[in-house]
Amino acid sequence: MSNAPLMPKATAVWLVENTSLTFDQIADFCKLHPLEVKGIADGEVAAGIKGHDPITSGQLTREEIAKAEKDESYMLSLAKSKVVLPEQKKARGGRYTPLSRRQDRPNAILWLVRNHPELKDAQIMRLVGTTKTTLQAIRERTHWNSAALAPMDPVTLGLCSQLDLDLEVNRAAKDRPAQAEDQGATLMPAEITTAPRQPATQEDVFGSTPAPRREQEPAIDVDAVFGKLRALKDDE
Repeated sequence: MSNAPLMPKATAVWLVENTSLTFDQIADFCKLHPLEVKGIADGEVAAGIKGHDPITSGQLTREEIAKAEKDESYMLSLAKSKVVLPEQKKARGGRYTPLSRRQDRPNAILWLVRNHPELKDAQIMRLVGTTKTTLQAIRERTHWNSAALAPMDPVTLGLCSQLDLDLEVNRAAKDRPAQAEDQGATLMPAEITTAPRQPATQEDVFGSTPAPRREQEPAIDVDAVFGKLRALKDDE
């Protein structure tokens, strides 16, 4: 019915009252049944409806009506609008969640909080369609049903698509490098942690053992030794 005029019945009322067009011509233009147009002419249909002038609204021209009045086989066509209206952008509202899935929303929030801590609150709210209050309650374990909650993948639950989840995760990942620099020490590279380790030696465990210090021996008095030997010979 995209080719139908605005207010079809009101337009049909005006054409019946102000032109000599046939019922078939009016029915074709207004996208109505010919019997319905006949009922309008008899006063049985659309009683009390005020006629709408299609010429004033720019939907028909007088020349088009005059041409159709002269030829009963000619069918009217809508006049092209001279005003180009800009396409209206559909306002994005909150994500609609089916009633059957709303009870699983806290479980999905818990899954996102545990598996993707890098996601911001606004991102989780977009993915699952929740409120700030509910999200905060689940984070702080103050939700009324915290004891019974079980983390469940929102994609599996049908609350969001995998493309939406990946998009939000990639957005959050762009902010992570800057945050990692402020965290100080990081994990060692895998090349170091997975390298084969050499067997520990005694020096690695207890440290190197210093060589024992030798006591300094007293100097030998040669003259005293020979003196004792001479005394032993004299005694003999």
